[in-house]
Amino acid sequence: MQYRVLGRTGLRVSALGFGTMRFKMADRHVDQELAVSALHRAMDLGVNYFDSAVGYCNSESEIVLGKALKRRRDGIVVSTKYPPWDRSLTADDCRQVIEQSLSRLDTDFIDVYHMHSLDWETAQKVLAEGGAVDGARKAKEEGLVKHLGFSFHDDPERMIDIIEAAPDFDVVTCQYNLLDRANEKSIAAAHERGLGVVIMGPVGGGRLGFPSEKVQGLLSGGTKTTPEIALRFVLSNPNVSVALSGMNTIEMVEQNAATASRESVLTEEERRTIVQALEENRRLADLYCTGCGYCMPCPNGVNIPENFRLMNLHRVWGLTGSARERYTWFGPKRPNNLDAGACVECGECEPKCPQKIAIIEQLKETHRALATQDKDSKS
Repeated sequence: MQYRVLGRTGLRVSALGFGTMRFKMADRHVDQELAVSALHRAMDLGVNYFDSAVGYCNSESEIVLGKALKRRRDGIVVSTKYPPWDRSLTADDCRQVIEQSLSRLDTDFIDVYHMHSLDWETAQKVLAEGGAVDGARKAKEEGLVKHLGFSFHDDPERMIDIIEAAPDFDVVTCQYNLLDRANEKSIAAAHERGLGVVIMGPVGGGRLGFPSEKVQGLLSGGTKTTPEIALRFVLSNPNVSVALSGMNTIEMVEQNAATASRESVLTEEERRTIVQALEENRRLADLYCTGCGYCMPCPNGVNIPENFRLMNLHRVWGLTGSARERYTWFGPKRPNNLDAGACVECGECEPKCPQKIAIIEQLKETHRALATQDKDSKS
């Protein structure tokens, strides 16, 4: 296993981190035996960064991680998070949540304590005087928490705004992968300011878990799996400290650990070749749809940008299995979230498109390419 320094924390962390939000579930409960086995195998292979949160896996993630840590806590870096949604966001509330996490994890301290899923609006609330971060700071003074950080979900430039507003945050956890490089410049800026950078979704939230000849063709010298290339790309970024993977089987742990144990994940030439290909793919994707949303709302409830985003996974990236799986997720439970087959060709969308895309024909093509036979027979 390769190790890196987690920014100014000074912690020596494994390049591969274990994200504990994707344990296998049965009847809404974690398969604890399988989960603990996977966690222990990761520890055996040198993984020492484990990331959890209060709500992961029906609120059982911290408990399962705590079981795995029994008699194996030394040298392990434990991360968990304060959930700012539906809470008072006060210092006292944060202190209560920290104590509950300590109990579930069955540990005396948390190495990295995150404010969970911050955007700029929420950041201002938790950072206000008497807010949740004050509670975390007090816990840090008492040794219950060693380092503070935040996981990030907002426009990339807001990451730096949050860092500047909270100079005692030592770690940022954010999205970054082959399909989504929006945070790349902010990641570099965070690293320059001394923060450890932890990447969530290096395999694109599962989208890059499917085989793709186009992705696998990004590297010469033999067939590589799509997840391997995705993980190697993220780890080749010199500003990245840890890449989290939501692993739920021993096989997945062993495959990812082997990738993270490579002394050189990508040569400079390999990374340059991949970046050039990514830029070309982004250009092609933008030709089909930039996702601007001007075509919305559709009077018949079709989620036009999301349909085209999935079509780009298939057409541009060759991730057909991923695109078809996600196509089945459309449905009427949320407004404006129907698949392309629901288009009635009213034509209201096309005059609004700044790229003059033939939206109706593209929706037909999307449905033909991504719908299952069952779905097609019902359309």
